[in-house]
Amino acid sequence: MDVKQILELMDRFSDSALSELEVELAGGRVRMAKGGAPVAAPAPLAVPAAQAAPPPPAADIPEAPATQAGVTINAPMVGTFYLCPGPGEPPFAPVGSAVKKGQTVCVLEAMKMMNEVPAPFDCVIEQVLLTDGELAGYDAPLFRVRES
Repeated sequence: MDVKQILELMDRFSDSALSELEVELAGGRVRMAKGGAPVAAPAPLAVPAAQAAPPPPAADIPEAPATQAGVTINAPMVGTFYLCPGPGEPPFAPVGSAVKKGQTVCVLEAMKMMNEVPAPFDCVIEQVLLTDGELAGYDAPLFRVRES
């Protein structure tokens, strides 16, 4: 994150109802809190311009569940997990389906925006680890897969 992005994040945070916010991107972390004693945060590292915006602020982000053995596709951001492109439509990647690298396996809704989550490699979906509409924490396992 650059200084301009941090200042914009600070402005939005101060105008929000949140009392605490922590954002972590590729080697840099910013933590903000309202009220009480000030919280010191390490200086953020430079982040390439091609990176996406920081994850949305959320007061109660669930902890990633203890992972079982196996390969997983993890959440690239915090957001509400959806298996289908819309209500009443079939899932992007049902259990047992073979998906190709780059194929959408689900969407994460963050800040009213739907973000497609692509498969990082060719694989077969073995298990869906979250329920539709559940909040996914950053790097939380979404699917258990078998590489193909």
